[in-house]
Amino acid sequence: MPHSVNPGLDVGWITHAGRSSAREQRLPVRPLVRRGGLDDGFPGLEDVVVGGRRAVRTGVAPVVERRRAGGRRAVRTSPSDPSVEEEEERPPDMQTDRRLSRRAFVATAAAGSVTALVSTPRASAAAPSQVHTVGRVREAADGFWQYAWPGVSFEARFRGTGVGVVLDDAHNDYDVQIDGATVATLVTPGKTTHAVDGLAPGEHSVRLVKRTESTWAAGRFGGFTAAAGGEILARPPARSRQIEFVGDSHTVGYGNVSAGRDCSGDGGVHRNTHAGLSFGALTAQGLDADFQLNAYSGLGMVRNYNGGAPDTTYRTYYERALLHADGDVWEKPATWQPQLVVIGLGINDFSTPLAAGERWATQAELVADYASAYHGFLDTLRGRYGPETFLLVVATASGATTAFPDTAERVVEERVSRGDERVGYWYYGDAPLDLLGCDWHPSAADHRVLAGLLTDHLATLPLGW
Repeated sequence: MPHSVNPGLDVGWITHAGRSSAREQRLPVRPLVRRGGLDDGFPGLEDVVVGGRRAVRTGVAPVVERRRAGGRRAVRTSPSDPSVEEEEERPPDMQTDRRLSRRAFVATAAAGSVTALVSTPRASAAAPSQVHTVGRVREAADGFWQYAWPGVSFEARFRGTGVGVVLDDAHNDYDVQIDGATVATLVTPGKTTHAVDGLAPGEHSVRLVKRTESTWAAGRFGGFTAAAGGEILARPPARSRQIEFVGDSHTVGYGNVSAGRDCSGDGGVHRNTHAGLSFGALTAQGLDADFQLNAYSGLGMVRNYNGGAPDTTYRTYYERALLHADGDVWEKPATWQPQLVVIGLGINDFSTPLAAGERWATQAELVADYASAYHGFLDTLRGRYGPETFLLVVATASGATTAFPDTAERVVEERVSRGDERVGYWYYGDAPLDLLGCDWHPSAADHRVLAGLLTDHLATLPLGW
């Protein structure tokens, strides 16, 4: 992932030994550099050093305790609570707790330092009118935003030397970006206000990006808080270009930052997925476009991977904001009117052979059902976004036959023959991919390749931007 590191600083390791986890995982981060105490800009926080230990207390008083002694760091969430979660600094060849037990690991930005504050989210967050949301979100009764699709992001501007990120999420991982540079990755942070401080005085931008796919639970974001003496500024304007990406694991960025195809011993798919480095996110960022990644791993247009969960398909979930909430319907705001929708569904439909008991007796029947459903889904998109939005159907090699790309291309040809000139087809099955992501999925390098190829193809389309 992109980082901005102070010159001369080596990349280090922060490790964590969780009390309830049997497995450990190694996480690369930059070393933490403090520039003053935690009370430098954030009221109610206290940084004290006692006998070589740094203690930052929390409990009834708004303080967090963090102690370091003999190479170990203890984080006590309440001065009256005897339980302590410890972080032990170890060599890079050691591993740490898989989920970091609701604790964030921190990194240092070129402009300042970052500290994870373990505290209950407070009501001092920016108002919704000051935050630009990108993706499908729903506001909860307590003022938090809820969301489930990968790649959802939140942006704000602030004046001052620091900003806090308010979260309540034990399921997802996030990147925190300041002025366009990633300064921290938060791993299943739980209830926390994560502070970035030590910035140069003046105006800055902050962006929170959901890296992971969480189909079973909603993430919760409570807004941004300014450091003492600072303020959250007016909401950043929405970008004039908008792209929606619809798809499966290839669109999610499934396992794209894994060191190898078998990531089961290195945090699993969840920890090794970075939607912000998917080809869709990279394409949109290169074009300075707001984007949605409405993608769900393992699902197909009419058939899921290996015939699983036959009563649901991708189309079951497309209309939702919260994927785990049956009956949920996302109300499209008037501000979301993408000029382009990229649809990549079919890998799971055709990647495995039909098995006994599935509702299609032959592949010809599956192909016919898939084509009919694809037309219906494109009708849904056309009804949602109108005749001017360009619909780009994408396909790749899948399974032992060419049924997926052949059928997807035929669907496009049929629509064009009916008079819909704003629909197109793009095939990336011949792209030079290493497929070194988890379970033979595209790697981060592959996603960069795909983003470049897709960007080149988009330049040939009449998108009107």
